[in-house]
Amino acid sequence: MRRAAPTLFALALFLAGAAPHAASAASAAAPLLLRTSTVSATAVVFAYADDLWIVGREGGAARRLTTGVGIESHPLFSPDGRTVAFTGEYDGNTDIYIVPAVGGEPRRLTWHPGDDQLLAWSADGAQVLFLSARASGTDDAHLFSVPASGGWPERLPLPSVWMASPSPDGKRLAYVPHGQWQSAWKRYRGGQTTPIWLVDLATLAVEKIPRANSNDAWPMWAGGAIYFLSDRDGSVALYRYDTADRKVTRAFANDGLDLKSASAGPGAIAVERFGEIGLYDIAQGKVKWLDIQVEGDLPGVRPRWADVAKKITAAGISPGGKRAVFAARGDIFTVPAEKGDIRNLTHSSSAADRDPSWSPDGKTLAWLSDGLADASGEYALHLAPQDGTGETRRIALGSPPSFFYDPLWSPDGKKIALYDKRLTLWIVDVASGALTKVASDLYETPYRTLEPAWSPDSRYLAYTRQLPSHLHAIFIYALDSRVSKQATDGLSDARFPAFDRGGKYLYFTASTDWGPAATWLDMSSVDHPVSRAVYVAVLDRKEPSPLAPESDEEGAAEKEDESPAQDDGKPAVKKAGGEAGKADESEASPAPKIPAVKIDFDRLSQRTLALPVPVRNYSGLHAGKAGEIFLLEAPAVEAIDSEAPPTVSVQKFDLAKRKVEKLADGIASFALSADGEKMLLESAGKWSIAGTAGPVKADEGETKALDLSAMQAYVDPRAEWRQMYHEAWRIQRDFLYDPHAHGLDLAAAEKKYSVYLAGLGSRSELNYLFEA
Repeated sequence: MRRAAPTLFALALFLAGAAPHAASAASAAAPLLLRTSTVSATAVVFAYADDLWIVGREGGAARRLTTGVGIESHPLFSPDGRTVAFTGEYDGNTDIYIVPAVGGEPRRLTWHPGDDQLLAWSADGAQVLFLSARASGTDDAHLFSVPASGGWPERLPLPSVWMASPSPDGKRLAYVPHGQWQSAWKRYRGGQTTPIWLVDLATLAVEKIPRANSNDAWPMWAGGAIYFLSDRDGSVALYRYDTADRKVTRAFANDGLDLKSASAGPGAIAVERFGEIGLYDIAQGKVKWLDIQVEGDLPGVRPRWADVAKKITAAGISPGGKRAVFAARGDIFTVPAEKGDIRNLTHSSSAADRDPSWSPDGKTLAWLSDGLADASGEYALHLAPQDGTGETRRIALGSPPSFFYDPLWSPDGKKIALYDKRLTLWIVDVASGALTKVASDLYETPYRTLEPAWSPDSRYLAYTRQLPSHLHAIFIYALDSRVSKQATDGLSDARFPAFDRGGKYLYFTASTDWGPAATWLDMSSVDHPVSRAVYVAVLDRKEPSPLAPESDEEGAAEKEDESPAQDDGKPAVKKAGGEAGKADESEASPAPKIPAVKIDFDRLSQRTLALPVPVRNYSGLHAGKAGEIFLLEAPAVEAIDSEAPPTVSVQKFDLAKRKVEKLADGIASFALSADGEKMLLESAGKWSIAGTAGPVKADEGETKALDLSAMQAYVDPRAEWRQMYHEAWRIQRDFLYDPHAHGLDLAAAEKKYSVYLAGLGSRSELNYLFEA
């Protein structure tokens, strides 16, 4: 039976209560999350570690009832107690199964490719009721019944159902007509609250259980009345509705944690209260909490090797394009373009390693991690040799702690720029670990838009910052003076700054129609088309325009020293008997000279020129070799409701040729090597390294598809769950709209509920801990 669940923050903020009594022989001090129990005349069945377990009504040692490879949940005893129906999730599909209460082979009752969720047995035990959207053109689910002996399901005549329980005579149905389309917080009183209705199946006449906009759920017929769970008086408790006098009374007081589920059986109702299972005696009106022990092998917690190629969260490319670097399932991997092994640099189930960045000299990788056994458990900058040898160095990122993003090396390898959740841009000195604050943005949006970019001489850092108008402007920070200056006029939305490799120019995009799309929280901005032009700013006032008029003239023979420019912006030296830029083989090639960048901010706007590039919705700009930029062209209107990831086309603009060339279409991820010669592309779930000289052709020329088949991580589930649990609380601390968390001590709450971690038996139980 599917139910909406509030967030972990809502759990911690509003819940307080006693520790459960269930214990594990493997860890007596660790409470277990025993869930969705059902009761017969002699036994109780519950879900734990994705399996079903059975124990006597007095509690004690439980034994396994099912051992499937999927997830078995929401068990329900048949009226005679001989059979248990349950929801089974196997091979990616959820269906209804039954199994003998004494054990045996489960038998499948439903076969539809959509999800089926168990709701109830019919009073005579001949039918099993379940929920399915198989016949719905909307998200509404319908009520179906299927013979317990097997057969074709039949839909019952109700427009929508979320939970249901038939009356003992089978003539009426107590049901919840709708669920919550979005999980709400505890004691929610908005438009999604759930009522319970009684419907006459012959006439379809409806009787509504009285309520004052409370959340009522889990209806069940027992002892001539309807019992259900409700939060009408505070914590979710068990209530009784007398169908004769139509009055609601509370069955028993619940001063602890919310009741999560309930199921009626002979003389008793099994209730779940966040890990503990109790039996409510209907005649006596009292609840007894059971002491249950669980012993058994738990496959869900066994360390194992896992393929992680489909778990990539960030990607980059080495300076010369020989390797790619990925963050996947919390580890950092490098993958060769052709030859060599895949390397896992971190091997850290207990840490989240993310956002890798390759140093310009190719020797070092930087990434963000909460690992290295730091007592604080906070994110820091980590540096390690790219070949997997040597020690990993940790650079703390100051206090108060925060989330950080996208480390970016300076071209000289001495600095790293990165920014945090608090909208602040920082520079880290690699040698000393010292942090320098560059700037802070004004407004928080779902999109991180500081967009730092280094000058080729590492003396300047360009970035984007919002103005009071919400439009973005380009700023340039000088490292020597520690002063930022605005480089664009603020009359358009300027984004994606990038210095030319030759040091003479700054490229960026600007939009004059982005304004209506700025209010991202306002639905009127959805689907608004955006277009951007591409500009170049000449930094030194003495430099000529790169777009000066060209003219073909007779007799204008090429001069000997007018050879192609190198990446330093200077003419290439032509050697006797050799090509331009190539030294004699007997001589060592000198290191390219780093161009000194000179910026005259006075009248910089008058030296800003529109490039001959079509106006499109560009979502990124990257500088390659001198005079080359790469543009990521997105659709004019991005489909926000599309299930497919957004893709772009990659365009290259050559300043000397003044032409745009399309290199690739359908690209979901793009990264450019430091030398501008190679690019890392993701398309249709496949990764490749391609040259930038011309259009990409799959598996031809310089395009090399990456083999990720051996990209694996050794996973310790419980170590991962501990990290994920801490991460969830850290997210509340750093991202909740109220920095004081409504008065909740987040650290104390995290410690309180951490006792459940040692007893988790499966990944789905961690979800339950987050959502309960």
